Amino acid sequence: MDYNIMLIGFMGTGKSTVSKAISLMMKIEETDMDTYIVERAGMSINDIFSKYGEERFRDIEAECVKEICSESGKIVSCGGGAVLRDENVECMKKNGLIVLLTAEAGTVYDRVKNSTDRPVLNGNMNVEYIAQLMEKRKDRYHEVADIIIATDDKTPEDIASEILVEIQKYKK
Repeated sequence: MDYNIMLIGFMGTGKSTVSKAISLMMKIEETDMDTYIVERAGMSINDIFSKYGEERFRDIEAECVKEICSESGKIVSCGGGAVLRDENVECMKKNGLIVLLTAEAGTVYDRVKNSTDRPVLNGNMNVEYIAQLMEKRKDRYHEVADIIIATDDKTPEDIASEILVEIQKYKK
């Protein structure tokens, strides 16, 4: 594979779980961008946010996008806000196919409600806030996506299979 499959979408849409499933199915390397950032920065995403703020986190994220996109043949689970910067999208599109995973706000809430590592939701862990934030990002996600897959009520393996079918159609 001479390109990367870049999974984007709001937190809780299944990016990390589905990227692992695709990695196993295709026997390709999987990179979780949040894990990559944590390893590179030497601190948790929560700590980066609290110590340096979201802007610095986005700077680190942009550096990591460049590093990850310098290679090909991977499945990459991107952070929910990775596509908010044009420079990241340009880099991702240059060497990859962008697949947007979507889910309803209630599904996202059910998937993330017990998580303590979602700094964007700190103090706002509810369906209404999630829906508002999803709405703010929706146009951007759809604008940059090459393929869009809904993940509600599907297994990670079903989603992975659907992505692979859509990639074949897209690449023709």
